[in-house]
Amino acid sequence: MPDSVQPETDDFALMAQVRVDREDAFRRLVERHRRPLLNFFARLGASHHGEDLAQETFVRLWNYREKYKPSAKFTTFLYTLARHAWLDFVRRQIRFKSFTDRYREEIPASTDGGLGRLRRQLDVQAALETLSPKLREVLVLAVNQGLAYDEIAAILRIPVGTVKSRVFNALAQLQETFHEDPS
Repeated sequence: MPDSVQPETDDFALMAQVRVDREDAFRRLVERHRRPLLNFFARLGASHHGEDLAQETFVRLWNYREKYKPSAKFTTFLYTLARHAWLDFVRRQIRFKSFTDRYREEIPASTDGGLGRLRRQLDVQAALETLSPKLREVLVLAVNQGLAYDEIAAILRIPVGTVKSRVFNALAQLQETFHEDPS
């Protein structure tokens, strides 16, 4: 597969073409990075909105095309844009949730007989969603996207030590979730 030989070099060359408004080069970047971005967003808990978030990321990439400088890996730049799209999405979700919560207070809570708890224990995605956004994004970038700690640190603009501690804390919380007593 020719695209997998030197994707970073190819990405830099494609971005140079995108910078001068070459839509065919942009289309190749989208085709190459769409699936990993969808996986990234799904692991962050936005699987139903992954297509929209990926599209938002690519719109941001197009808008930043003239400012892009290949000083770091292309994926570092792309995941930085994706992270910003996701954070904006999370903020919108929080505002929407607080709005709807005000109206749900009067609705009596229903019970599912413990099935929800069982599903959470069996469902990795649900377990990821129990993590705070900071822990979830670090874990997804490290485990699911396969990025190195220094790349994650560059994307999130935090020290490598913070990345390591967040990964450790996220894994510890997930371990608690999966070993929680079902009674």
